[in-house]
Amino acid sequence: MDMPRYKTVSDEQILDGLFGLILETGPDGLSFALAARACGLSPATMVQRFGNRLGLVEAVLLRAWDRLQAETEAADAEEALTPQGAINLLMRLMPPEDAERNAADGLLLLREDLRNPNLRARGARWGHTLACALGRRLSSDQHAAERLGWQMAALWQGAHTWWAFTRTDEPEQAIRRMLEEWLTSTHKA
Repeated sequence: MDMPRYKTVSDEQILDGLFGLILETGPDGLSFALAARACGLSPATMVQRFGNRLGLVEAVLLRAWDRLQAETEAADAEEALTPQGAINLLMRLMPPEDAERNAADGLLLLREDLRNPNLRARGARWGHTLACALGRRLSSDQHAAERLGWQMAALWQGAHTWWAFTRTDEPEQAIRRMLEEWLTSTHKA
C-alpha cells in the first residue's frame, strides 16, 4: 500500500522564495532547474506542482499579486481616512529600500503581467482595490473619489518611474513631494 506523501514545503513558501529569483532572472530566465536549486527541491517535484515553466512563472507572479493585495488591505485598514493617509498608504506599498529594485527589475515583471491575461486581470483587481482605498481618503463624493483614486494611483506610479530616471532626491522624498504637490493642486481647483 502506498503511503500518502506530504508536502514539507508549501507552494506559498516556494512561490515567496522564488519571487526574488524571478526579479533577478526576469520571467523568461526562470527555469525549473534554477527554481529547484533555489528551493532545495527536485525539478521533477517542481513540474509536478506547477505543470510547466509558464505555469510556474504565472504562479510566482499571482502569489506576488496576492501578497500586494494583502499589504494594500492592511494599509487601508490602518492609515487615516485623510489625504495624508492616502500618501502614507502608497509609501507603505513601495518602501524606499526597494525603490531601485522595483524600478529596474519590476518592469520585467510588469511586462509579463501585461502579456498574461490571468496576471493582467489580477493586476486590474488590485488596481481597483488601491483606487478605492485612495479615493475614500480624497473625497466623500463617490464619483470624485473614484476619479481621484485612479489619478493618485497613476501619479504614484509615474512619480516612481520618473524618480528612477532622474534620481534628484532619495526616492521617498521625491515621490512623497510629487504626491503632496498633486494634493495641493487638486484641493485648490
